[in-house]
Amino acid sequence: MGERAVVTIVVMAIAFGSMMISSIAWAYLKRPRPVDTSRLDEIAARLERLEQSVDAIAVETERISEGQRFTTKLLSERSVQEAR
Repeated sequence: MGERAVVTIVVMAIAFGSMMISSIAWAYLKRPRPVDTSRLDEIAARLERLEQSVDAIAVETERISEGQRFTTKLLSERSVQEAR
């Protein structure tokens, strides 16, 4: 075997080895991991509290809107009466 053949075989072995190592590392990193259900329960509870808070804010915003509509109605009726 010539020197070029030996160099070619070594380069191919290194390339093949690096491909094997990278594929094994990729499979190891992408493996399914066990899910911590206690953490999921905590997140679900926090989301529930967040949902309740958003609902409360929506109710308060609607009450503010109703008050503004009422005030606008009173002011417009008042300006109509003053114009007469």
